[in-house]
Amino acid sequence: MATTSAATTTWTGTLIEGSGTTEFSSGVATLPVSWATRAERQTGKTSPEELLAAAHTSCFSMALSSALAKNDTPATKLETSAEVDFVPGQGITEIRLTVSYDVAGIDADKFAELANGAKENCPVSKALAAVPITLTINA
Repeated sequence: MATTSAATTTWTGTLIEGSGTTEFSSGVATLPVSWATRAERQTGKTSPEELLAAAHTSCFSMALSSALAKNDTPATKLETSAEVDFVPGQGITEIRLTVSYDVAGIDADKFAELANGAKENCPVSKALAAVPITLTINA
């Protein structure tokens, strides 16, 4: 059975001078958004790319956690970060995932194999397949 997640953004004003809020249907957050945050990295508001980074890190971490458990080497801790590059006029041009881990009983090669599988197969990675996605692993 499918689950559906939803969010709503309310925007006022022009692209450059306007701003908005994005509200998650779960009620966990309402976040301010603006073009300036997206194109110039101003602080205090978020951007679609930052929201994608959050979605990607959580999806990747879940996929990797599952793969590690199936390998009988469950993670004590995974810490995943993502950087999503946005170029005005071009769009999203690259995503860089970085994962640090604490996993007993696994060698670096096997961890890399499972991590790369998670990168390729998590649903968010698949949805973003048109964008180059790289993975850096820090032990």
